[in-house]
Amino acid sequence: MKKICVVVGSRANYSSIKSAMAAIAAHPDLELQVVVAASAVLDRYGSVVDLIEADGFEPAARLFMLVEGETPVTMAKSTGLGLIELPTVFERLAPDVVVTVGDRFETMATTLAAAYMNIPIAHTMGGEVTGTIDESIRHAVTKFAHIHFPASRDAAARIVRLGEPEDTVHMVGCPRIDLVAEILAADGDDAVGAGLFEGGVGEKLDLTEPFVLVSQHPVTTEYGHGEQQIRETLECVQKVGLPAIVLWPNADAGSDDIARGIRKWRESGNDAGMHFFKNLPVSTYVRLMARAAALVGNSSSGIREGAYIGTPVVDIGTRQTGRERGANVITTTQDRDHILEALSAQVAHGRYPLDDTYGDGNAGRRIADVLHGLGPVNVQKMIAY
Repeated sequence: MKKICVVVGSRANYSSIKSAMAAIAAHPDLELQVVVAASAVLDRYGSVVDLIEADGFEPAARLFMLVEGETPVTMAKSTGLGLIELPTVFERLAPDVVVTVGDRFETMATTLAAAYMNIPIAHTMGGEVTGTIDESIRHAVTKFAHIHFPASRDAAARIVRLGEPEDTVHMVGCPRIDLVAEILAADGDDAVGAGLFEGGVGEKLDLTEPFVLVSQHPVTTEYGHGEQQIRETLECVQKVGLPAIVLWPNADAGSDDIARGIRKWRESGNDAGMHFFKNLPVSTYVRLMARAAALVGNSSSGIREGAYIGTPVVDIGTRQTGRERGANVITTTQDRDHILEALSAQVAHGRYPLDDTYGDGNAGRRIADVLHGLGPVNVQKMIAY
């Protein structure tokens, strides 16, 4: 049995690798090892580990590596703490391959730990272009990784141009699209869940009427501006006049600023027609995206899942700068007039046609098949030109 260790550090991590985890677990010749770390084990970020267990995955290890504060300093320290803790886990589990996802600080810690321990690294979602420190982390991880699973053709070509051998680059698509395809094929966009508003805080919304979905995260290279940025977004949602579901930010540096902005918004009594959630199951989030009049913020979900679903999206600011996107996305600056204009236009436009730029719903199976077919991996990296 080939042992495949997947490190999950956040709710976005989990949705980005869940279908591959399921395909690995179901493969007769592969053994799945799940390590849950960082914000994924914390209640303040919605206890993603509970969702992982509810989906039938048993964590082989849980790592508390997130230093409180969500500042650039604590983000760097959390990376270092992960690098201290992960080698002990890898030594115990002795995986044949470590799978790391995307571009977050826990991705960097996972990569460095595995690289120094001569464990082959498989990297998903490499080769893409975005804003923030994520851009640097993603391409750095590409240069450490031995097996590449990009989500789009442009990303695959970029990995080769970074000097990676073509036979190590497997254009599989984005595993997040697998979940979208499965959920929508099973029940369309209707089964959101009767008990949805028993969680979170705020007003109960009538989801048969138009509503806006808000998902905004800190931009690490604009640290200190998050409170003002989320306030401008919420003001625009309020002016559009539709009820809204607002999601809590991720654990990047500046998270506290956005969270503070949301709390102040609520405490000021501006939250009429709004409901706030720390975290939502992937299935619920996908169904909400399929029903929403628009998604506004700076989450990559609007660009990835939104393209496949056809959700009208307003992408604000620099967090996703340069990321390949479909016709469903209007990109705007942080200026509130620009946001309001774009949001009004997207609400008026309605749903877009399906766009499969980021996958066709089979990425997880392809990843498992590639991992199964791997021969011995030479951990000595060499640039290919």
